[in-house]
Amino acid sequence: MKRVKIKVVHKAYFNALYEKYENEKGDCMVNDGDEWISQEALMPQGFCQSAWQNIQPYVFALSSGGGGFFGDWMKNPKSAVISCNDGIRPVSFLLETIE
Repeated sequence: MKRVKIKVVHKAYFNALYEKYENEKGDCMVNDGDEWISQEALMPQGFCQSAWQNIQPYVFALSSGGGGFFGDWMKNPKSAVISCNDGIRPVSFLLETIE
């Protein structure tokens, strides 16, 4: 299996949604530029479990040699940009196969 680099490419925070819907202001503990390496399609140590649930199918596919998830949308067919599903604090991750 191939290794997959996971990089935070954008972290957003929608304060208006927090103000309207949440009781406590939480914060995602990652920052733009943070990186991890997935080996054997396993969750890297210290990675967010909730975000992993969103990106894991793509990490597995890339580590197995797959790609081209979105037709020709991605410049690199062995990559994907996938976001966690936190509607108030979404984080976008770039996943890339490491040859």
